[in-house]
Amino acid sequence: MSYDHFIYFMYAWIALAIVLFPIQLKITAPYGRHASNKWGKSIDNRLGWLLMELISPVIFAIFFLTGDNAKTTPMWIFLGLWMAHYSYRSIIFPFRTKTTGKSIPILIVSSAIFFNLINGFTNGYYLGSLGLSYPQEWLYDPRFIIGIIIFFIGVAINVQSDNILLSLRKPGEKGYKVPQGGLFHRISCPNYFGEILEWIGFAILSWNIAAVGFAIWTASNLIPRAISHHKWYREKFEHYPKSRKAIIPFIW
Repeated sequence: MSYDHFIYFMYAWIALAIVLFPIQLKITAPYGRHASNKWGKSIDNRLGWLLMELISPVIFAIFFLTGDNAKTTPMWIFLGLWMAHYSYRSIIFPFRTKTTGKSIPILIVSSAIFFNLINGFTNGYYLGSLGLSYPQEWLYDPRFIIGIIIFFIGVAINVQSDNILLSLRKPGEKGYKVPQGGLFHRISCPNYFGEILEWIGFAILSWNIAAVGFAIWTASNLIPRAISHHKWYREKFEHYPKSRKAIIPFIW
């Protein structure tokens, strides 16, 4: 794929995320607390997470490593950040969850695999083959410094929020509780907020259209999910804190 064709593809890919955003605000994906039998056959929740998340680092690594671009230190850092996130998201996190007996629709898993195929390809191919190699001096560029700070702030928020959620249930317990602590004091879904910050940070530190597309898709997917969670909490728990927003502290 030529550089120009790739750019046109990315414009279309980003436009699709924007078009789907209002649709996702109206239709809640049926897994987790929103599980439904109306979306067809399901598979084990942990297996589904593993299958749909692991594809991203595999595809990214293939296209990054086999590309002709010289691999500089900043580019190896990009690869490392991507691999670290998806090692956590695809392997560590699913097996820490207390979701024995829960399932996820195959349709949701298939959709996520498709997205991660495209996302892993666009980012890995751009860095490995299309974009210019980032010079060593990029490590001192304000975009890299600001971006990596935002990325790790997002990681810290994401992991802390996951830990709080995972600690809510004791062994053998089922059902849901109101999470407390961390940014849960301000918003219902700080785990999603943290992940959005991660990929905004990645887009800034790598400064390319493929990473921008990922950041936009992340927000497009997670903001509607957070709003659905927020509404669910308010409906299920009578005394749910009224001051909490859904996804962005003090705003939304």
